Amino acid sequence: MSDRNIGALIAIAGVVMFSAKAVMVKLGYRYEADTVTLLLLRMIFALPFYLAVMVRSTKKTNAYKLTRKDIGSIVGLGFIGYYLASYFDFYGLQFISASLERLILFIYPTLVIVISVIILKKKASRIQIYAILITYLGIFIAFADDLNMESEHLWIGVISIFLSALTYAFYLVGSGEMIPKLGAVRFTSYAMTVSCVMVILHYLFINSFEVLRQPWEVYVLGFGMATISTVIPSFLISEAINRLGASNFAIYGSLGPISTILLAIFFLGEWIDLYQIVGTVIVIVGVSIINIKK
Repeated sequence: MSDRNIGALIAIAGVVMFSAKAVMVKLGYRYEADTVTLLLLRMIFALPFYLAVMVRSTKKTNAYKLTRKDIGSIVGLGFIGYYLASYFDFYGLQFISASLERLILFIYPTLVIVISVIILKKKASRIQIYAILITYLGIFIAFADDLNMESEHLWIGVISIFLSALTYAFYLVGSGEMIPKLGAVRFTSYAMTVSCVMVILHYLFINSFEVLRQPWEVYVLGFGMATISTVIPSFLISEAINRLGASNFAIYGSLGPISTILLAIFFLGEWIDLYQIVGTVIVIVGVSIINIKK
């Protein structure tokens, strides 16, 4: 098997495993676990893996030495990207389907462009502008059948997931300076460690010990979110990008919403209507244009 075919299989595996996170969160809610408990379990189970990577990478003789400014940037980006974004995501999943969650999260590349234009004063190309318009047209179509629903909870979920995509986009823009210095794997391990500390502090602040009183199924789901949908796919995707290149990987990344829909149908009994199918296809086309353009 050629190196390119191996890269394709790794990319598909990484995307599908990452997409399973929303399904496991929804299953956790069926056992009446709260948002912070599920988030805490995910982070605590994932933390040892990232700590091991961090220690190993730091011990390298040619490892980049962090400055105070770098530490401040890591703390800020870890707070935004893996704490806030994850919290908004988990919270929003209480109110909307896993399929819709993945579709909204998938628009983060368009938000990266908007942030870059507004804050970094970069110019968006005509193709990128068209792609953004196509993407949000797809979102509108996907929501068309729900717009008549006067559901406060629906909009709480939509806004929460959008905030998750927005904070993750800010994280990606901000990490552009740190990743070349530290490397993607080392930087991610630092950011994940910061995020875990933030989640623990959040838990202590609300003075809740519900994490100790959960059904065994919730702990299994927490471990699954940490390993199957966080640690393993993060390394698989890095390896796939290394073998295929970022532009080629973007094509496989578009399988994310599709795999979430299929997993949600199989494990959660969710179903999508024609509006959501058409909207999903349009969103995937719009985001793919942006990624391939990059």
